Amino acid sequence: MMIGIAVIGYGYWGPNLVRNIAEVPGARLLYVCDLMPERLTTVKARYPAVEITSDFEEVLRDPRVDAIAIATPVSTHFKLAMKAMMAGKHVFVEKPMASTVDEARRMVDEAARRRLILAVDHTFVHTGAVRKMREIVENGLGDMYYYDSVRVNLGLFQHDVSVIWDLAVHDLSIMDYVLQEKPVAVSATGMSHVAGEPENIAYLNLFFESKLIAHIHVNWLAPVKVRRTLIGGSNKMIVYDDLEPSEKIKIYDKGITLNGNPQRNGEKVYQMLVGYRTGDMHAPQLDMTEALGRELSQFVECVEKNQQPIVDGHAGLRVVRILEAATQSLAQRGRVVELEQARRIA
Repeated sequence: MMIGIAVIGYGYWGPNLVRNIAEVPGARLLYVCDLMPERLTTVKARYPAVEITSDFEEVLRDPRVDAIAIATPVSTHFKLAMKAMMAGKHVFVEKPMASTVDEARRMVDEAARRRLILAVDHTFVHTGAVRKMREIVENGLGDMYYYDSVRVNLGLFQHDVSVIWDLAVHDLSIMDYVLQEKPVAVSATGMSHVAGEPENIAYLNLFFESKLIAHIHVNWLAPVKVRRTLIGGSNKMIVYDDLEPSEKIKIYDKGITLNGNPQRNGEKVYQMLVGYRTGDMHAPQLDMTEALGRELSQFVECVEKNQQPIVDGHAGLRVVRILEAATQSLAQRGRVVELEQARRIA
């Protein structure tokens, strides 16, 4: 059985979707839909067998189309995804899945009601490096202390969303997948240095029920490109550098040991002795398969077998909930905003 797929949007990310879908076993790329004629001309030159159109309704009417992949601006995701699902089509939507929590929740509910697959394109979750991080966290990192990530570069400025919705969404999706505990509150500060434009630099702090704390720094105004995450546990620590060509993950057998000894000296004084543990570092071998290809292959398999993908609508909703709360906090100079329905995941 071949799964017929149409790609909506051939701007920044659309070409990557088209290239990978064209190579996924079990998938048949039927349409590329875009409002700009010159983009469609490019598609036709590269993929002559693929039909091109600027009419979304034409795509929805075609019974050969089983699934819609949406790679359009965030503000259009909800409308396009809802129309697709109402037409009985499965949906693969670019991140973030929607502009608001309400929109994201309605998309999740619609997919459940119609028994359709709703997958969200959190690409990094499907990389060998991030999958390895989750494995390490589950099997040997110990008690979680912190999650700290930096994602900065010079540009690309977005005019419709802030740097949080553009860059932090990557780190939030990685964090959601890697950590077993979910945040309960968020605080964010940031600033716009271009009049009338969204924030181009921001700092997010995420709080958990335990003593775990997370910090995310995103910036469009940095002179260098940095993509680095540190995860600290009681047993081991991880450094994830996405710009490293081979050793993207390094695991350090380093940490501290705490020994509390109450002692009496006139009055009771609690002395905490801190010991440092330094051990070896090793860089595990990683699966270097292209993440987007793996992700789309899984989506096609989920459509065929009616199974939920790793990053389903609920995962997308959790990330949008944090983004929305962070935006509220940003507008109030860092006020802590509680995340509704946040809970610890066993």
